Amino acid sequence: MPDSCSSTAVSGKQFMGHPRGLATLFFTEMWERFSYYGMRALLILFMTAEMANGGLGIDPRHAGAIYGLVTSGVYLFSLPGGWIADRLIGQRNAVFAGGVLISLGNFMLAVPAGPVLFFGGLLTIALGTGLLKPNVSCIVGMLYEGQSSARRDSAFSIFYLGINLGATIAPFVSGTVGETVGYRWGFLAAGVAMLIGLVQYRLTGHHLGGIGELPAERRGAEQRRNLRKFVPALVVFAAVVALVACGVIPVDPLQLANVAGAAMIALAVLFFGSVLLLPGLTRAEKANVGIIMLLFASSMVFWAGYEQAGSTLNLFARDFTDRSLFGSLFASGAHPASWYQAVPPIFVIMLAPLFAWLWIALARSGRDPSAVAKLGLGLLQLGLSFVVMMVAAGLVARDGHKALPTWLVLTYFLQTTGELCLSPIGLSNVTKLAPRRYVGQMMGTWFLATALGNLAAGLIGGEIGSGTIDAMPPRFLWMAVIGAGAGVSMLLIAMALRRGGRALP
Repeated sequence: MPDSCSSTAVSGKQFMGHPRGLATLFFTEMWERFSYYGMRALLILFMTAEMANGGLGIDPRHAGAIYGLVTSGVYLFSLPGGWIADRLIGQRNAVFAGGVLISLGNFMLAVPAGPVLFFGGLLTIALGTGLLKPNVSCIVGMLYEGQSSARRDSAFSIFYLGINLGATIAPFVSGTVGETVGYRWGFLAAGVAMLIGLVQYRLTGHHLGGIGELPAERRGAEQRRNLRKFVPALVVFAAVVALVACGVIPVDPLQLANVAGAAMIALAVLFFGSVLLLPGLTRAEKANVGIIMLLFASSMVFWAGYEQAGSTLNLFARDFTDRSLFGSLFASGAHPASWYQAVPPIFVIMLAPLFAWLWIALARSGRDPSAVAKLGLGLLQLGLSFVVMMVAAGLVARDGHKALPTWLVLTYFLQTTGELCLSPIGLSNVTKLAPRRYVGQMMGTWFLATALGNLAAGLIGGEIGSGTIDAMPPRFLWMAVIGAGAGVSMLLIAMALRRGGRALP
């Protein structure tokens, strides 16, 4: 932990048996996730809707590219967001500043103006999320400095519940408002939600004591040195954004997404290659880096499929799913397509305790799968979910009738169980395997894998959504083959490593 992770004068009040400060962070993250998933549920629907219906009329390929750039940007901006907190303003201020930017970004989306304001709003949301999300999690960890791992794990389980509560509620509020009253009003609701989170964060922040403040030794001269590094980079970034906004630098979202994806892949190859080729690592450390590379590649594939919830599957819900249930409550005769975005977090809330019990029970009997095997199982379930979508799209293409909602629900069920197999890996295994001098950079690669997956999800969603229903089954089949093939490969690698006597996390 950095020095800023020390705890001071935490409130003695309790929240579910934990420090009262956990409630402050729980509700901050809940409202932030409400804001993010409310915006995400509407984003591709709004961009691809006809202008006569209140949308932007963007074709699905370009809309998917924009969606991918925004969702990947959230993870990429987490890297400078952590640097800013550690060296300039502290985690507490970073969380507040991030929340302000998120609210402002959503309010910009709500204004019925031109594309410059809209894209500026998306960029502002990504920047704000990059400031808030990594640092609010860091503060949770700071609350439990020096305490048992069991108590810390319990705290993060409660915190994880707040994430999924926000993600569950958002589509029913922002999604419903956006699809019935107007998309802009849905974005406004997302911005107001973040404001509510900021108000409670300020009003209850005293329960955190001095946790997350910039340490005294990092203020003064060191802070000024870091500021001199930061300001030029900020000026260059702002200048590029201004030139793009003015049209001096023409940008095509599809080309930008492809270039960004290629750049991120090149960055990953260069980083891992340099780590493996430079002297100083032992043979065991190089083997650990090799496993991290497997986790990186497979995680990227998983998130590329899983994050299509907001792109491919969102469009399928709108265009090809029978939404007549509760349709009498709406003028259109159909319930909002964005409601299906609430299904995955509902499944997480229901199934997470079961999976937590399952891993513990398997560990007690010596049968707990390794991290590599769990990732393989998660990828297999991802592949199976796209088999479900292939069948659903095939039935729609053959019969000409819209698909029953159960097809999407089953798809989300399989993807959620896959996520719950994947989630135990996370940063914990990356930090466990990483050579000591590369821990921070290896953590960055995990964010990079997630960003790449999100970018790919947008591009794939735009490609699938741009075709006719007849073209969807073979495309879903390819996704199934990729997911299942990657899963089988990971399981075979896990078996080979175990047979070779390689200890796996």
